[in-house]
Amino acid sequence: MTRGTKRGLAITLVVVAVVLVAAASIRDWNILREPIAHAVETRTGRSLRIGGDLEIALGWRNMHVRTADVTFSNPSWASRKNMIEVGGVAFDIALFPLLRGKIVFQDVRLDHAVLDFEKSRDGRKNWLLDRNQRDSTARVVVRRLAVGDGRVAYADPAEGTHLSARIATSQARPDGASPLTFTVQGRYKGEPLVAQGAGDPVLALRDEARPYHLNVSGKIGQTSVSADGHITNLLKLSAADLQISLRGTSLAQLYPLLGIVFPDTPPYTTHGRLVHDPHLWRYEKFSGRVGKSDIAGSLSVDTGNSRPILVAILNSTRLDISDLGPVVGAARTGSAVNPPVPADRVLPQQPFRTARWNHMDAEVTLKAGSIIRPEALPLQKLSTHLQLRDGRLALDPLQFDIAGGTLAGSVKLDGSSAPIRAAAALNVRKLKLAQLFPTFDPAMTSIGEFNGIIDLKGRGNSVAAMLGSADGQVSLVIDGGEVSKLMMETVSLHLLEMLKLKLSGDESVRVRCGIADFGVKQGVMQTGILVLDTDVSRIDGSGRIDLGQERIDLTVLPKTRKLSLVALRTPIHVQGSFAHPQVGLDKGKLALRGLGAIALGVINPALALIPLIDTADDAGSDCRRLLKEAGQPRRKPLPASAAHDAS
Repeated sequence: MTRGTKRGLAITLVVVAVVLVAAASIRDWNILREPIAHAVETRTGRSLRIGGDLEIALGWRNMHVRTADVTFSNPSWASRKNMIEVGGVAFDIALFPLLRGKIVFQDVRLDHAVLDFEKSRDGRKNWLLDRNQRDSTARVVVRRLAVGDGRVAYADPAEGTHLSARIATSQARPDGASPLTFTVQGRYKGEPLVAQGAGDPVLALRDEARPYHLNVSGKIGQTSVSADGHITNLLKLSAADLQISLRGTSLAQLYPLLGIVFPDTPPYTTHGRLVHDPHLWRYEKFSGRVGKSDIAGSLSVDTGNSRPILVAILNSTRLDISDLGPVVGAARTGSAVNPPVPADRVLPQQPFRTARWNHMDAEVTLKAGSIIRPEALPLQKLSTHLQLRDGRLALDPLQFDIAGGTLAGSVKLDGSSAPIRAAAALNVRKLKLAQLFPTFDPAMTSIGEFNGIIDLKGRGNSVAAMLGSADGQVSLVIDGGEVSKLMMETVSLHLLEMLKLKLSGDESVRVRCGIADFGVKQGVMQTGILVLDTDVSRIDGSGRIDLGQERIDLTVLPKTRKLSLVALRTPIHVQGSFAHPQVGLDKGKLALRGLGAIALGVINPALALIPLIDTADDAGSDCRRLLKEAGQPRRKPLPASAAHDAS
């Protein structure tokens, strides 16, 4: 200890001793009520009234004060007259900080208290004691607080928060302590709030050494919460260790409460351990459900940067694909949040909330071991890594196990631009033909694998708008395999062959090549090559698919490779909306054939069958020849496996 430090300590002790000696001579402490009130008003501009007897007991470290009927007024802008109204109060003031002009209440006990805390729309706070209520250092420090019976109100009109709490000390427990109980109601950030709970009898407002036990349950808006555990330093939340359960109608509704961006989801429930260290919140080993999907894992939020950073590892053993609908903007059944979707629209219309994306960054890994989905959608597994940074969201990598193969690549959404810039680069690998159409008659056997690419870029604030403006390419290839002969004869409208196969049983025919190649411009998919070539027939197609208008206009023309006694060789049209597609025959050409049959029938009834007979085309076919027949260069190379087989 330096000589200067020793001298300062000695002076302090002398001052304390002088104060104690002087205080010992005071018989009636009430003489200090007016000087104290005057000093408070001079410093704060607000009145302090002490109506009860003032009792003071001095010690070496603390000064114990007891009195009653105390009021402390609010500043003029506040909605209520007084900030504090107390029937009885007892407190200890630390003496050494008081010598430095700092008021530190070690322990405060209030009985029949009414406390009103308020923040003005321009940022002033009535608990700050400078004359303008803006100096964050102009406040008293309360380390521990006990309330026998009281009411506490808090208002922040700018945030839409108005809360009223009732606090009471219940009957004593066997250990002699009297637990604190409370109820809260009002609105928090515009959302209705009700809560109730219990805790230790003394509120450890600034105690870093003694965690405060708290048990609370309540509801904020549509979010229900219950928690049980310990919090250290209630005012600063230095640390927390709580078992917490959450339940709500959508995870997105947590954003106004927590400032953390979650997607729109179906109703959810979770339970886990919430741990807080300086700048870091961790929700550990939680489990629960989102919609019909189970979910488990851990997540953390680091608040020590310019914006929060969320890191999560999530796992689902059974993911219901319908629960992902709200994430990509599909309307949720019965939802009052999403606007109604027109009956003739199927693409997700709900805009992404990009205004929130720049408020935090995120790194999320999601794996789904199995997927609950409609029978017609052959998805098996999902894995992805989501990154949100500077308002830009990326799913990279993104992989679906589908139809025995994979759909893998990346999807990127740039929310920093308006509208969103979107890009999808996906590779289709080894999709099994037999599994791709699981709702088809299982008797119509098929063998073969699809490969392909999806490369699209568009702009829009919803999935529908992005696809409606997209440019790029969609290509699928199947080179080799087998397909149901009955299915091919049905598409080719070979009536007699269809009847024969129905009676004798289906067979398999070799697939020579199948190609579906679309160029995409401003949301319109235009056919480049659309063909399926087998040993019994070849099916060519042409037309367009308008993603913006959600309409299909395709024509399919089957051509037989053998003599067929009865065939309706006519184009098939696939038209209409995505929601209500229509499949029909070209009735004009069928009518011309009918007229020809009648004319020939006048000469010889047997000749009437000639227009319904197709002659075989024995020419060979493979994907390489079909690509050459297209007479146009490829925009992008086909998938490696398909290109290799085609050569």
